[in-house]
Amino acid sequence: MARLVRHDRNFPYQVKASNGEVFYVCACGLSRNKPFCDGSHKRTQDENPNEIYIYDNENRVKISTFYPLT
Repeated sequence: MARLVRHDRNFPYQVKASNGEVFYVCACGLSRNKPFCDGSHKRTQDENPNEIYIYDNENRVKISTFYPLT
């Protein structure tokens, strides 16, 4: 079943391992190296937080909605 998942964060989570190593976990949903961040969130930096966008490999489309975002 296809799903549309809303991601509200446009930067990764920083996770520090017990050995001191730092990892960055994708929070935008666009990384091709999930669960790790590959920098794809940079494509989302100019998004309007009150809009909905759909991304494919190279493009972004703004979706119109009749329902308020909550």
